[in-house]
Amino acid sequence: MTPDDIARAMTGAIVSASSERQEAFLPSPMIQNHASFLHLLDDGALVCAWFGGTLEGKSDISIFASVLLPGLSNWGEAQRLSHDPDHSEQNPVLFTAPDGTLWLFHTAQPSGNQDECRIRMAKIVRDISAPEKLSSEEGHFLDLPRGCFVRAPLSIRDDGAWLLPIFRCVQRPGQKWNGSHDTAALGVSEDGGKTWRLEDLADSIGCVHMSPVASTTSSYSAFFRRRQADFVYRTRSSDGGRNWSAPQPTDVPNNNSSIAAIRLKDGRLAMICNPTSAAQSSDRRASLYDELGEDDKRPDADPTGGCVPVWGVPRAPVSVCLSEDDGLSFPTRILIEDGPGTCLSNDSTDGRNKEMSYPWLLEAPDGTLHLSYTYYRRAIKYVRLAPGWADKTDGRK
Repeated sequence: MTPDDIARAMTGAIVSASSERQEAFLPSPMIQNHASFLHLLDDGALVCAWFGGTLEGKSDISIFASVLLPGLSNWGEAQRLSHDPDHSEQNPVLFTAPDGTLWLFHTAQPSGNQDECRIRMAKIVRDISAPEKLSSEEGHFLDLPRGCFVRAPLSIRDDGAWLLPIFRCVQRPGQKWNGSHDTAALGVSEDGGKTWRLEDLADSIGCVHMSPVASTTSSYSAFFRRRQADFVYRTRSSDGGRNWSAPQPTDVPNNNSSIAAIRLKDGRLAMICNPTSAAQSSDRRASLYDELGEDDKRPDADPTGGCVPVWGVPRAPVSVCLSEDDGLSFPTRILIEDGPGTCLSNDSTDGRNKEMSYPWLLEAPDGTLHLSYTYYRRAIKYVRLAPGWADKTDGRK
């Protein structure tokens, strides 16, 4: 599809692609749309949040959301949920607290400097008379160090503490951030989000986008995107998320792009990702933000003591990978969509970018699987698979 084709398709209308699959391109007034996150509300409404603007890292990047009401076949209009004119606002995460309050967490950074990022937490208000309408309060920044980034959902520990997966974009004095020293951490709040402390995960250099999945009330598996673009990595906690094992590689390739994982009702783990790696492609780019045109004379971060990050590996296909051994292996891989995945440019207007990336997934109570992912950096694509999808979907690899 050309950028114009995609723009014409961004109506939010859900159409049938097969008897088991329905699809839509979410509406958005922005020319770049990326990093979607799906969240199911108690009344069955589905919310999709993402960031949109002209180019990732620009200060016109803001958080948007759209609501799909139960029984309807069209996503509602896109609504802006953040309004910081001086920062690029990225990576929305939605969380319904135990008291029913809907919260938005997202990042805010100056230009391409992820090591100067802060995390903002804002209350989302839903219009009772028009439930498809959302608005956000101004919110506040979490009391955590700069350079903390989010992507994965919160969970509640067995003692009621909130656990927020974080990756730390570590500052290197006098050097530009490039991901070389990023590590994993958890933000922990024991007072309902009022105050936070940071708990670092040992031996996690290069492991980001931590995606925890509960095994029992006291144990977790968690999965990571890797800056080295080699494999998805996995860690375990047997004490409710207080301590974690050193991350180890799984059998799923990773391209230094986002992943998401959930536990299905049948007990299996499902992970959505681009199962490809640097070993499978020679495509490379200098950095994530090499198109911003910044007059920044600082050298890229020296990888000494960290890792050599790999950028530019194609971001396709989109696949759902299934595990029956709590994430030790993912032998079943169901193809959702394939394409060139070219991501040597972040531009959304000229057709160079063909990535299908940053996928998200959740399972509804009736077994329906809801998916979303970036489509060519121009749109957010939504896919709905009917109950029983794992046994009916073609395209296993």
